[in-house]
Order: sequence, then C-alpha cells, then structure tokens
Amino acid sequence: MLYLHDITIITPAGLLSDGAVLVAEGRITAVDKAANLPCPEAARAISGEGLFLAPGFIDLQLNGAFGRDFTSDPRTIWQVAAQLSAHGVTSFLPTIITSPPATIRQAQAVLTAGRPSDTKRGARPWGLHLEGPFFNPAKKGAHQPDLLRLPSPTAVVEWTATNQVALVTLAPELPGALETIRALRRQGVQVSAGHSLATYAEAQAGFEAGIAYGTHLFNAMPPLGHREPGLAGALLSSQTITGIIADGVHVHPAMLKLAWQLKKHDLNLVTDAMAALGCPPGQYQLGGLAVTVTETSARLADGTLAGSVLRLDTAVQNLITLTNCTLAEAVMTVTHTPARLLGLEKKVGQIAPGYLADLVWLTAVGQVQRTMVAGEVLYESAERYREVLRDER
Repeated sequence: MLYLHDITIITPAGLLSDGAVLVAEGRITAVDKAANLPCPEAARAISGEGLFLAPGFIDLQLNGAFGRDFTSDPRTIWQVAAQLSAHGVTSFLPTIITSPPATIRQAQAVLTAGRPSDTKRGARPWGLHLEGPFFNPAKKGAHQPDLLRLPSPTAVVEWTATNQVALVTLAPELPGALETIRALRRQGVQVSAGHSLATYAEAQAGFEAGIAYGTHLFNAMPPLGHREPGLAGALLSSQTITGIIADGVHVHPAMLKLAWQLKKHDLNLVTDAMAALGCPPGQYQLGGLAVTVTETSARLADGTLAGSVLRLDTAVQNLITLTNCTLAEAVMTVTHTPARLLGLEKKVGQIAPGYLADLVWLTAVGQVQRTMVAGEVLYESAERYREVLRDER
C-alpha cells in the first residue's frame, strides 16, 4: 500500500490542497484531505513535496516516437510505450495511418498478444486509432494516395472494440461513410471526422450517424469560413470532443485560443507525434513516406506537415501559455476529456477511489516530475526523487 501526500490534487471539480491518496494493488482506494486521511501503519509514504497530482495523461493520436514508426512496424508499439512515462503519458492510442489491411491486422495482433516479457512496463494502449484509409484525396495530408479507398461496412467488419480498434478517422462526406460510421459504432468503435472536405451539413450528418470526435482541428480540412463553416465550424459549434495539436506550428496561437474559448470542456490535446519524437533532427519515416524533421516540425519534401515532434506535456504547457488557462483546466484536456470519449470514465482520467493508479506529479507550470502507472513509479525527474518508496511515516 502507498500513501501519497504533500500534494495538491487536480480533480474535475477543482483543486484539493493538502491532499492525500491511498493506493493498493494498482488502484486508488481513498482520496481526501491529509488531515482526514492519515497514513496507515502498513503503507509506504511518497511525498509530493508541494507538487500537483494529476491523472496520467492520455494521447489519442500517436504515430510513433523514439525512432520507431507504428505503421512501418506495429511491433514497436510496446517499445515506445515503455518510454512515454517521461512525458506524463500513462495511456495512449497507437495510431496506424493509411496502410494495407495486412498492416492493420498485424497491429491488432500485436495488441492482442500483449506486452512482451522482455519489454519494460510502460503506458498502456487502449486500442488502435486507425487514421485512414477513408479520406478525401484532396485532404490526404501525409498519407499515401494510392492506398486511399472508399468506406463501406464490409471493409471494417474486423474493426471492433474486442479486436483492438478504439477509434477510426474518416471523411464523412465520402460515399458509404454514413453507413460505415453506423457499423463501427455498433462494433463498439468511436468514429472521428478528419482529412475531409465536408460541408457544415455533411459534418452534421456525420455527427447524427455517430461521429463523436474531430481529428486535429483546422488541419486537413478547409479553413473556417463565414458563409460555409465546413467541418471546422461544425466541430467548433458542437459538443463533439475535438483534438488539436498545440505545437505552435499546426495551429496559429490565435486559433488555438479561439478553439479554447469555444470548446473548453470538449477540447483534447493530442501530439500526432511521429517517429522523430525524442530524436534529433534528420530523416525519418511516417508510414511509407520520407519525412524531414527539424527542431520544431516534420514535413514531406513538398512542405506538407507529417505529424509532429510534440511531447504531450509540452502541449499542456503551451496551452497554459497561449490561452492563460489554469493548470487544472489544461490537464482536463489530456485526462478526463479523452477518457470520456473512450468510455473509460470509471477507469482512468480522474483521481478517485476505484480508478487505476495512473498518476503524474507536476510543477505549477506543468513540468512532469514523476509518473506512476498502476501504482508503480516508472519515471523520476530528479535525484531527490530516486528513493520513491522511502518511508516517511
């Protein structure tokens, strides 16, 4: 049993100062003011040293990292998962971009088989995010055009929640899209609108069919128009949870601030990071495409953005800086909000009894100091935290 104390706990209702948390068998068993929740005799105490305690971060769109690309080799999912705790990420959706059906089946098999015994424990994947191949060719972005195809219920018959698919991004205006959206929802899969030329009306039809998410707002969709709002306008004016890449490259700070003002409770920060995350600038792969990476961006030879090199904790810090939101508000965009989309409200995304002990200790500006997954500390930022299980009773 662990006793976490000397912390300010971030909750959906606000901040709980001088808080304490009990953890046993990988789950949170109690949360309260430290004065009301003393350290049990059998517990080992971990001091937060005045830090903020947040739920572990969830990234709904991660293409790869640390030199590994999930689409090129889905087996690397577990290797990347083992290193994400340094970013505060405790769970994620490995994202497979437009690719042949065999690649998707391989990725499903990798998750079904589980973490290899020779791989360190890390962030947990909650299923795949299949970004493509049902895209409008005019908004393909960094996806291979020869692999794009029209959606149909028969094409997604193996894409089920029980077969490791959590989220599918498609263009709702394509022929067969609405029937495919309904089929995916019956199969327990969430559907997102993206890489699309959908009009406002076509986006609304997609929402009515079951779309519950928007993939990287403003990117791979027409600009927001005052006579034809398009997909961007439909997402901004609805309660649809919407992802956005807050790296200062994909979206101008003014548009990020606008999205925050309109969708504070339904905005979700994602990284859309690719293999170069955590690596030096150079040449990398995204699916089958060559990508040139600098310190701030990843682009194809023609200048098209090809994912990002953004850390999720950096995205949180950027949101705070660019919108003047609070740390607690920013944290909700990568915890409670994505958990709500995935139907995981009783498992992750909050600090409450019964939830998995996926936790991150943060400074007041969102810097990650410690990360825990299922009650096990996987990352420590500084020497003063190395002895994480010291007894302070």
